[in-house]
Amino acid sequence: MEMNLEIILGIVITLIIISIVIWFVTIYNSLIRLRNNINKAWSNIDVILKQRNDELPKLVETCKGYMKYEKEVLEKLTELRTRWSLSNTLKEKAKISDEISTALKTLFAVAENYPDLKANKNFLQLQERISGLENELADRREFYNDSVNNYNIRIQSIPDKFIARILRYKPIDLFKATEEEKKDVEIKF
Repeated sequence: MEMNLEIILGIVITLIIISIVIWFVTIYNSLIRLRNNINKAWSNIDVILKQRNDELPKLVETCKGYMKYEKEVLEKLTELRTRWSLSNTLKEKAKISDEISTALKTLFAVAENYPDLKANKNFLQLQERISGLENELADRREFYNDSVNNYNIRIQSIPDKFIARILRYKPIDLFKATEEEKKDVEIKF
């Protein structure tokens, strides 16, 4: 009888240990999946930023001939493009990306003063392409924020919180609009 009790107790302890290991592995794998989704989401943003960065010189060149007196906007875009290429951190790239978006809005607003430029087929195609890239960028930023939000919720929820603490996982910042981007846009007719 005592032998059977020891065997049963051994089996129960083994099952408890196996259950704890499976529980830990399951939570660990799901947290890893969430972190990788965040990296993937940022990579998707980076792809669009790279496309925009590659296409900006074409837009600037198209506009240069028409906008001799608007050098400031064109030079700012060129300078921001260079800074973006040289930046190393996600935060820095995000900040520069926001500045590029603001400069592009200014460029398109300035282009309204040049009827020949507005009618130029190349300019219109580039403007449409960049507007499309900006929309894709907004969608991908939203996906990034969804991924970050899911991750942050999981690492702050019980029981995942305990494993996240063991793994030293910290909350990740959401992608946020700058104060400049939150301002009302002035539209003149």
